[in-house]
Amino acid sequence: MSEHHGDSVRDDIFSKAVRAGKRTYFFDVKSTRGNDLYLTITESKKRFHDDGNHSFEKHKLFLYKEDFEKFSEGLLEAIDKIKSIRSGDNEFIDPAEEEDSSYDENVVDGNRFSKSEAFTNVDFDDLDEK
Repeated sequence: MSEHHGDSVRDDIFSKAVRAGKRTYFFDVKSTRGNDLYLTITESKKRFHDDGNHSFEKHKLFLYKEDFEKFSEGLLEAIDKIKSIRSGDNEFIDPAEEEDSSYDENVVDGNRFSKSEAFTNVDFDDLDEK
């Protein structure tokens, strides 16, 4: 399981495919030229075309060792939040819809914000400017 890129060889160390409904997720551990390890997570979904043929739509995420801990913490926190929101009946209930519609505040991490303070519009073109 080696990929040749010029003079270098990159090894696939580990690969795991997880089928989940209409999607397949691939978790691949690979090594860099400097023998560091990184993870690629690929989502693959079969798409059917009008002519009866199919193709696979793929999205790939590269995760490097310096980000493993923060990524896994964020992922676990998000999954735990989903589980707590789904509590019991497996139906999502938007907390904003449960409150009186005249109430103009949002709660984020236990802090109350007016709707205008809770979210900020970000212009991604501004991110490159320093």
